Amino acid sequence: MSINKVKQIWSSGGAVVNAWLSIPSGFAAEVIAQCGFDSVTVDMQHGVQDYRSMVECLQAMGRYTITPMVRVPWNEPGIVGKVLDAGAYGLICPMVNTAQEARNLVSYAKYPPAGTRSNGPIRAGMYSAAGTYQKTANDEIVVLPMVETKTAVENIEQILEVAGIDGVYIGPTDLGFSYGVGPKTDHTEPEILRIYEKVVRECNRRKLNPGIHCSAAEGAARAINMGFKFVTLSDEAGLMSTYAKIQVNQTREMSSGKAQER
Repeated sequence: MSINKVKQIWSSGGAVVNAWLSIPSGFAAEVIAQCGFDSVTVDMQHGVQDYRSMVECLQAMGRYTITPMVRVPWNEPGIVGKVLDAGAYGLICPMVNTAQEARNLVSYAKYPPAGTRSNGPIRAGMYSAAGTYQKTANDEIVVLPMVETKTAVENIEQILEVAGIDGVYIGPTDLGFSYGVGPKTDHTEPEILRIYEKVVRECNRRKLNPGIHCSAAEGAARAINMGFKFVTLSDEAGLMSTYAKIQVNQTREMSSGKAQER
């Protein structure tokens, strides 16, 4: 198993810029993978992805120097093991609210004795020489439980004490729901910003890496400046839609004068 680029960036003190794949398309994954991101995450929770499309996305990304990651649909050993066997170098897991749930996630993601993951890296094993994947997988795979509820915030210190996680990943829309401020991506409410500051501070104390989902470059840059070490720029569907709308509006604005002259 080759060195995980995400972990390399973290070890140098840098921040990871992550892409997000919602569309079940290997071609879309290939396009995004060559755009300069450090990692690309296939979203199996809310994205329109199933297991087969996730594998196709991982295959399409294979020749690029990015870290392939997956957000699993839930904290369950079957799907965690299958996405890792397919070649994911990192896991993002939704709705982890307690230290025990974080320990469960680590157990599902790690081979014995650190965990209970079953052996069978059907595709992941092709990343390295035969029989060597299992020797390095526990160290190289990124494990990020999601913090996205008031309960998780209340338990954040205990969650961060769980051995085997590499940090946490904030889901801002569900966090907003939990605190009654609405499902926004880039929050500006003081109450939510204080939570972000606490998560960053507690991660730093433990040499862990806080991550967060953002809507665009401005929010991602602001998060990095706050101390986040893993930021996601929207998803490919959002990026495509945003740029398409800009181009349509510019076309109409730039051609309006000519149309009026005629």
